[in-house]
Amino acid sequence: MFESISEKFDRAFKILKGHGRITEINVAETLKEVRKALLDADVNYKIAKSFTEQVKEKALGQNVLTSVSPGQLMVKVTHDELSALMGGQMTELNLKGSPAIILISGLQGSGKTTFSAKLASYVKTKKGRNPLLVACDVYRPAAIDQLKVLGEQIEVKVFTDEGSKDPVSIAKKSIAHAKEMGYSPVIIDTAGRLAIDEEMMNEIANIKKAVNPQETLFVVDSMTGQDAVNTAKAFNDRLDYEGVVLTKLDGDTRGGAALSIKSIVNKPIKFVGIGEKLDAIDVFYPERMADRILGMGDIVSLVERAQDQFNAEDAQKIQRKIQKNQFNFNDFISQLQQIKKMGNVKDLLGMIPGMGKAMKNIDIDDNAFKSIEAIIHSMTPVERETPEVLTGSRRKRIALGSGTDITEVNKLIKQFEDTRKMMKMMSGGNKSKMMQMMRNQGKG
Repeated sequence: MFESISEKFDRAFKILKGHGRITEINVAETLKEVRKALLDADVNYKIAKSFTEQVKEKALGQNVLTSVSPGQLMVKVTHDELSALMGGQMTELNLKGSPAIILISGLQGSGKTTFSAKLASYVKTKKGRNPLLVACDVYRPAAIDQLKVLGEQIEVKVFTDEGSKDPVSIAKKSIAHAKEMGYSPVIIDTAGRLAIDEEMMNEIANIKKAVNPQETLFVVDSMTGQDAVNTAKAFNDRLDYEGVVLTKLDGDTRGGAALSIKSIVNKPIKFVGIGEKLDAIDVFYPERMADRILGMGDIVSLVERAQDQFNAEDAQKIQRKIQKNQFNFNDFISQLQQIKKMGNVKDLLGMIPGMGKAMKNIDIDDNAFKSIEAIIHSMTPVERETPEVLTGSRRKRIALGSGTDITEVNKLIKQFEDTRKMMKMMSGGNKSKMMQMMRNQGKG
């Protein structure tokens, strides 16, 4: 995510390295590179120019403390301005109302239907609500079926009126049904078009007028850059929506839409789509996104994702097993499954400060753990429970059964044993022994 712009910002700040203070001359050179990075990211020229002027004004107006280098100060000022450019504060979803009504808008192909299901899953699991999905796209072939399938996957009811071709009537009926059955929020998935047209705009404006939603969200593919921004403006001029949703952000190396939309439409980005799975949705935090763009990672989001997957009771059980040296391959694969649920591995590593740069040219996909899982699944229940019984002949059988090489099996078992020792030392508070062990591993 945002790999390209992060790299260019990093190069820009290197200009100040070795300088004792910030001056008109060296700041101008740095900001020239910053502006170029923004333009390359498909940020509107006026926004890029205004942004660099703001940064210059703030940077030159500050005294450089002896403990802070000019480069560090420049990163801090740029970070604050990037955060402000994207909205400054996280904006909550408005779920007040009986029922609360959320209208989803956007062009065809932007990911509206999938986002509708993701949002329903989010309000159900994170907010404890009982949502209702409404199929108002009466034009796209299979749109209603798609929503039904997604609804089944997340166990959320989908309201349809397949005898009707009138989206306004369907929307109104769904609200009456939600009131009767106690559903809230009602999430209305509407039709999109391949391009903005009058008919489409009139239709969604009529739906909005008929149901009076608490939230109208505009969904857009972040990878379309300036096109996303232009479409966002056209929709806002007609709908005056409450917030923006950027989909496919995990594939966006440039970040132009995320950096420009707030300035153009003066509406907050509320959610971002970060993958295809139905839980791959994040609340948008401008400050955390600025952290990631500037290569500072995003530890808070990483911890939040971990907390969603690991419950306290399971963590205590694992802790007790580690202390008794009983941590086994069943526990290991269980932890692995939970890590996988947190999201794309490379994206997770990018949340650790400094790791974004280190991972730049390394390709890690979601199949990274496949061979490890195959090896563990080829073990017998006894072998998984008691790794000490893994003799040479057993290892050969496991390699054959998992379609891997004996060296891969041996390597995994060795890494597992070392990890188990390290975990026991950490839980027992013996940090010095652990450090010695890590140093020895480094020599090998």
